[in-house]
Amino acid sequence: MNIQKKQRLAHLRHLRVRKKVVGNADRPRMSVTFTGQHIYVQFIDDAQGLTLAAASTRTKPPEKPVLKANVDSAKKLGTLAAQAALAKGVKKVVFDRGAAKYHGKVKALADAAREAGLQF
Repeated sequence: MNIQKKQRLAHLRHLRVRKKVVGNADRPRMSVTFTGQHIYVQFIDDAQGLTLAAASTRTKPPEKPVLKANVDSAKKLGTLAAQAALAKGVKKVVFDRGAAKYHGKVKALADAAREAGLQF
């Protein structure tokens, strides 16, 4: 399968998810994006088009090790993202997994965010 077809199919999967998942001021959308090296999480209010909070594996706090795009880092990032959201007053979210299946890194990140206090 060529790369253009894979990208098109991933885009269609993402559109199917986004058709059902919309964030607002009460329940912002927790958008998760993966690249080969990093994981990005944003809390987005779609009604106003604002990013309320964000976290990623690219941020390098001095006391914490550098995170990569694996399951262990996804767990740590889920906790960090939940803390960032709770600091901004966000308690309930809708989860946008993008084109990714709900297993592995996606599931680990979501479970860690739930354990840290976010409600999906």
